[in-house]
Amino acid sequence: MSFNIGLSGLYAANKQLDVTGNNIANVATTGFKSSRAEFEDVYSATKLGSGSKTIGNGVRLANVSQQFTQGDVSNTGNVLDMGINGSGFFVLNDNGSLSYTRAGTFKVDKDGYVTNTDGSARLQGYGVDANGKIINGVLTDLRIDTSNLAPKTTTTVSSTINLNSTAPIIDQALPANKFDPSKQETFTKQFSTPIYDTQGNSHVMDQFMVKTGANTWQTYTLIDGRNPNGSDPTLAASPPVASTMVFDTSGKLVSVTTPAVPAPIVSPDLKVTGWIPGKVTNGVWAANGAAADPAGVTISMSNTKQFNADTARSIPTQNGYATGQITNLTIDGSGVMLANFSNSQTKAIGQISLASFTNEQGLQPIGGTGWKETYASGIPGYDAPNTGTLGEINSNSLEESNVNLTNELVDLIKAQSNYQANAKTISTQSTIMQTIIQMT
Repeated sequence: MSFNIGLSGLYAANKQLDVTGNNIANVATTGFKSSRAEFEDVYSATKLGSGSKTIGNGVRLANVSQQFTQGDVSNTGNVLDMGINGSGFFVLNDNGSLSYTRAGTFKVDKDGYVTNTDGSARLQGYGVDANGKIINGVLTDLRIDTSNLAPKTTTTVSSTINLNSTAPIIDQALPANKFDPSKQETFTKQFSTPIYDTQGNSHVMDQFMVKTGANTWQTYTLIDGRNPNGSDPTLAASPPVASTMVFDTSGKLVSVTTPAVPAPIVSPDLKVTGWIPGKVTNGVWAANGAAADPAGVTISMSNTKQFNADTARSIPTQNGYATGQITNLTIDGSGVMLANFSNSQTKAIGQISLASFTNEQGLQPIGGTGWKETYASGIPGYDAPNTGTLGEINSNSLEESNVNLTNELVDLIKAQSNYQANAKTISTQSTIMQTIIQMT
């Protein structure tokens, strides 16, 4: 019996050495989770119980428990290196077979898909629609689309404007003061805004502010130096159309009136319609083959005030842009992959999904720092990072192994001592047996 007890101890100490050695070997493995050997004692028993004087039959390995504690997250400088700060697992798809990992060493294959290190499995997440909105709930292969961003026609322009209430009045009834964009004395201030047509060509929209009376201003809007609302768009210059802005005594905008048929338009928004993209060269208008939005351009004037300060405008915002090429990729804490383009636009191209399990210890290790779900782990739940108990994504970083080398070296000494002590038990029993044999 003592021989069997000693042998079980040797076996247990050997398994403890194996687990400790595996932890030490993976001390530098990205996303690795250490394990712990757990043992239980063995007692022989009958149907009536083991009794109070039963001696144990040794020890056996009960479980090799994985320790899913957080590893240190260190910076790498590679945008596709991702570490999870908190709970959760990256989801990988290998031809329909899902696996889970904490190792965020990803790269892009020849087709633009984000894959694991050896390229055998694709990272899973949520795609986006045509407007860049994340489509939650449906996992898909994440792909970095390097094609150009198509241009967008300008449809809205907005800004905050202050018109100087003490600016001199320009009497347009005088022939010399008749509005002329080439003569600075015929207007108070000029504001220029770049806008775009359907082909991404840039055009200049000029707004000329003219103070025509107390609390009254007129604004002329020209695109590429011509009146876009002219009766004949083929003419190099058609009569400019002015909108009249009226302010109250406190400097707040009361109304904006634009001449129109059959009735004037009263609205805080100016509507520019009918403009044809092109340029005036030597007095000749030439269209460039592109088009403007059929609905025109809406210029918001609601944030226009008249105070005793310099006539000035904040940086205008407009929703059009030229075509753009992808310049770099960023990934935020919620896993949203943002493509930055050469036209100063940023567009979401996907979002990383993380998986969570009720019992992480029930996951089955499959090698390659990956796991598979089992009946013991429960089914995975998928969601975006920073949602519920899921951790956040740290791009340009990797999660290091959570192995504590100092503890492992101490466990190595303990396992060695246990092995030697159990070997001594067998040696002692052998000596006793020799003594008994000699007595016979």
